[in-house]
Amino acid sequence: MAGSRALFMAVVLLSVVFRTSKVDANFPKSMYFNWGAQHSSVLGDGDDIQLVLDQTSGTCIQSKKVFLFGSIEMLIKLVPGNSAGTVAAFYLSSAGDKHDEIDFEFLGNSTGEPYTVHTNIFLQGQANREQEFGLWFDPTADFHNYTIHWNPTQVVWYVDSIPIRIFRNYESEGIPYPNQKGMRVYSSLWNADNWATRGGLVKIDWTAAPFVANYRNFRARSCEWNGPCSISQCALTARDNWWTSTGYKQLTISEQDQLKWVRDNHMMYNYCSDVWRFNGQMAPECSKPQY
Repeated sequence: MAGSRALFMAVVLLSVVFRTSKVDANFPKSMYFNWGAQHSSVLGDGDDIQLVLDQTSGTCIQSKKVFLFGSIEMLIKLVPGNSAGTVAAFYLSSAGDKHDEIDFEFLGNSTGEPYTVHTNIFLQGQANREQEFGLWFDPTADFHNYTIHWNPTQVVWYVDSIPIRIFRNYESEGIPYPNQKGMRVYSSLWNADNWATRGGLVKIDWTAAPFVANYRNFRARSCEWNGPCSISQCALTARDNWWTSTGYKQLTISEQDQLKWVRDNHMMYNYCSDVWRFNGQMAPECSKPQY
């Protein structure tokens, strides 16, 4: 009996340690409206959703589950035409004042101007780590894949499987890293014309409302947060924790080349280069290797 009980407890422990979650596509099952549900639409079989911004309000949805590490992705088609002042967002965030957050924000444009992809990472409530990019395609013409891959070693932002940004874990050198708090997934469309387009100089043209962003095929292949015990469990190197495997601890040579191409040709702003803004006191990770 003692041996059987020990075996049973080992199986239970393994089932807790390797509690991974795969959330695919269906919005009503995997997400709910935080605000703005009254004028947004879930389409088809629940795989598509339209987020709407008008003079009444914008829209926000959030995941029912909380995650720590893994891969979070969404297909997004951005607001077409004159979207100046609007922001469509896709991000991860924990709760509380000293929260962690990993952002994709798509800053609207005046008709004919390109979108700006604004990325940021909050660490223990501190932000100011922005990098911005232009895109090499029209993000309003069709759906494109935006992915946040997050593991104990690095955070990588991908656009159509091309890495555009990386934030590595240098916690051993006193630099914070988002590995202590579970995060929900959020998507939103909202009025940010106090800063979004040319620093807030271009305001929303409400005659063009309603503004509509389309989201499709939300997918989370991640470790489900189960309280503080998940801090160690989700970081454990194990078969089911695929994000901890050797192949995900750094970018491949091909991905490094892609990242360099994006930085050389499409980066518009990098906090690590903004000496004037930070009076020469640059964030400590700026002097570290980025691959």
